[in-house]
Amino acid sequence: MELPPHQIIISEEQIGKRIPQLAGEVEKELGDENPLVVVVLKGAFVFASDLVRNFEFPHQIDFIATSSYGDATSTSGVVKLLKDLDEPIKGRTILLVEDIVDTGLTLHYLQQLLQIRQPKKIEVMTFLSKMARREFHTPLKFVGFEIPDKFVVGYGLDYKEQYRGLPYVIAIEE
Repeated sequence: MELPPHQIIISEEQIGKRIPQLAGEVEKELGDENPLVVVVLKGAFVFASDLVRNFEFPHQIDFIATSSYGDATSTSGVVKLLKDLDEPIKGRTILLVEDIVDTGLTLHYLQQLLQIRQPKKIEVMTFLSKMARREFHTPLKFVGFEIPDKFVVGYGLDYKEQYRGLPYVIAIEE
């Protein structure tokens, strides 16, 4: 696969060091609560996979899928639920795992959707946070990396379903 003109934003080595640190932070905060790890598909699956392999405490995993980008490089402003959870969450501690929080629209939508189901609490983890574009300011408990306002792919993030398998994160130069 030929890559478009790009700049490496986060190296494979940086990711490899940060994941165990994040897992430790989660264990410290939620390790005794048997959290339900809710992975937002498709983008967060690579991150979540590496993350839970570093968990040394009881947890369960479920998946939810949304779309707000389609084939574009910016959000459409409309969030669609593509796949709902399989597990009930009433009374559960939820660790909601996102790939990137950009405007915060998708996260805002998901938190409203899940809160109606009466979980004990919802804590948010994101692999990447892009504060420069934030419109919905939802608290992020765990953040992998803060990034500049650039369109990024790799390590689960895609453009038209391409580049998810890169072991690092690149900013595509337009």
